[in-house]
Amino acid sequence: MNSTRRQHDHEYERWVRGSKPTRATTALTAALTFLAQPALGQDEGNSSADAAPGGLQLAPVQVEALRFPRTKSAVPNTVTLIEQESLERQTGVSDDISTILGNLVPNFSPSRQKLTGAGETLRGRSPLYLLDGVPQSNPLRDSSRDGHTIDPALLERVEVVNGSNAVQGLGAAGGIINLQTRSAARAAHWTHIGELRLSAPDDFDSDGLGYKGVYLGGRRWGKAEFTIGGTYQTRQLYFDGNDAPIGVDTTQGDLADTDSRDLFLKAAYQFTPDQRVQLLVNDYRIRGDGDYVLVPGDREAGVPTIARRGDPRGDATENDVTTVSLDYRNSALWGGELRAQAYYQDFAALFGGDTFDVFQDTAIAPAGTLFDQSENRSRKQGMKLSYSYDELGIVGLSATGGLDYLQDKTEQVLAQTDRAWVPETTFENWAPFVQLNQALFDGRVLLSGGLRYEYAELQVDDFTTIAGAGGVAVKGGQPSFEELLPNAGIVFDVTDDWSVYGSYSQGFTVPDVGRVLRAVDTPGQRVDDLLTLEPVLSDNRELGVDYDGSPLTLHAAYFWSDSDLGSRLENVGGIFEVRREQTEIQGFELSADYAITDRVRIGTLYSHIRGEFDSDDDGAVDTDLDGSNINPDRVNLYVQWQELAYLPVAGRLQASHFFDRDFDGLAASTDQNFDGYTRVDLSLAKITDAGTFRLGVENLLDDQYITYYSQTATTRNDRFFAGRGRTFVLGYEVEL
Repeated sequence: MNSTRRQHDHEYERWVRGSKPTRATTALTAALTFLAQPALGQDEGNSSADAAPGGLQLAPVQVEALRFPRTKSAVPNTVTLIEQESLERQTGVSDDISTILGNLVPNFSPSRQKLTGAGETLRGRSPLYLLDGVPQSNPLRDSSRDGHTIDPALLERVEVVNGSNAVQGLGAAGGIINLQTRSAARAAHWTHIGELRLSAPDDFDSDGLGYKGVYLGGRRWGKAEFTIGGTYQTRQLYFDGNDAPIGVDTTQGDLADTDSRDLFLKAAYQFTPDQRVQLLVNDYRIRGDGDYVLVPGDREAGVPTIARRGDPRGDATENDVTTVSLDYRNSALWGGELRAQAYYQDFAALFGGDTFDVFQDTAIAPAGTLFDQSENRSRKQGMKLSYSYDELGIVGLSATGGLDYLQDKTEQVLAQTDRAWVPETTFENWAPFVQLNQALFDGRVLLSGGLRYEYAELQVDDFTTIAGAGGVAVKGGQPSFEELLPNAGIVFDVTDDWSVYGSYSQGFTVPDVGRVLRAVDTPGQRVDDLLTLEPVLSDNRELGVDYDGSPLTLHAAYFWSDSDLGSRLENVGGIFEVRREQTEIQGFELSADYAITDRVRIGTLYSHIRGEFDSDDDGAVDTDLDGSNINPDRVNLYVQWQELAYLPVAGRLQASHFFDRDFDGLAASTDQNFDGYTRVDLSLAKITDAGTFRLGVENLLDDQYITYYSQTATTRNDRFFAGRGRTFVLGYEVEL
């Protein structure tokens, strides 16, 4: 064993030696006792059982992410609707949106528990994040931070549509995740909602204490509605199952050792019962405190990366995102419904830095000494227009037509030296579409089909790559793409309880343009001729069955997806590069919920997936997709209850098990296989006249594990991160 390993092992052992403090168990017992006290004036009979505690809302609710009036039961795809009650249970344990999605959505990757979401996929492909319909993802130069553009405390619902589709345009290769915001405008007087949340590791180390404050206020004035809100959160260190401080990712970005705040405004005016206009403004910022540096781990010895106090070079990592949208709806225009939206997003993501080889430029500093860090900047503006009509002269026939426009200007600069790593790239996209739906046999059969025409143009001026990338002069250009994207589906209600469906859809996105442009290393290249800039088209097929009876609800689906020219990320010397190869993905999803009584339910969610790519360009896939491109198989189990006579607290106990995975094939890595793990979480709530008290316990059994991404997507010792150990979250919410 070399001296570096001995030094690190000694430092890690300093954190994990000895037995766990007993005060953690004492605190948990005390908290449970407190929550179990009878509530003053609380009437247990007023509490109703949650319709679908797994997060699946089975009532006929409109799915806004689909652009046209459709309920969940009429969609030939796997759709998960996470309502506010389910969100509150999950955020009571962890307010990381990736963790929440992993607990409730089939075939979503396990969270990295970092600010970066690189490698977090849906069905093996990148999803498109929306905020009230506004695109949050940045496919031109993917920052992998699109899950952190709003505080989850400001959300009332999350819609997830699994599988490639083009209904929202560019970027939904893995599906759509639509984050919908809250409103506090409930009456003709002010409603005030306040929340305070405290978090701590199970040994109550002061370096791991965190707190969060949330405020929402709203009221109605006649036809007008107004909601304002704000959040502030301080996160300190995270600790693993051995009570060691988890390494803070000061390069890609972390959630630990950060401060965040969110300012929120939603205003609406109801002109008539059929016409409404709404304005949304959300300004979110999360910034690292820069109090810690990494102590690299040792993969071979199984020793994870930890953190110790220090002063990282450069500026702290940061996300700064402003989203603005103006929506208009008229549900009685010429017998149909008009929806229009104009939007703007300003996105900036600052990454940590180092003296990477690619940053070196001897014209600025001696070789090997130049420190720099990058920042992605993206400004999007666009509009969405759709009109739905169901009086076409044929019984059961409805149609939706529309037009979308998007302009996205993206660049990546080196912040310390003001160099352009990726030149400013302008992407313009026009997309008219039409969708038809035909109900047959008294509504027992629903046929759907549509076409979306995508015209996109990419504009790049002449540029020269940075010195560390070769200083290559590249001729700019304006490559354009045209694609006609079809979709078709059928839903057949076999009985009142059983239904089956099948669907086909195409998704459209672009590869990470920034990675492609900055990696050009051959003189004389022209942007117009770069094959790696060709769009990614993915074909998604799905067959499913649903049972919606009593006391059981059940959903099962099999899907397969392929791309002739897919987009895969490969780790090359610590920098991920784009590989354009044929890819094939297939999988199975199962979810079930069973009501033991009207107040106690149990359920499960299982997902299986496999993906391969063509590594030698012979027309046949031959190698498994690795952990940066596909999620592991998993099973989630839960029991959920409302307040009971013998248990006067509502709660949810959930377990997630990730199965082992080996990566095989012609070009597979031999040292990035996955050792699975199990995590158990507990969420409790007590509603009283004085407010709602919550207790959440993340990783209840204090399992020590290395995250999926750290095991499977990189071999670097300084990226060998453990997952978060047992963590307590105590919350209090009041509404006045």
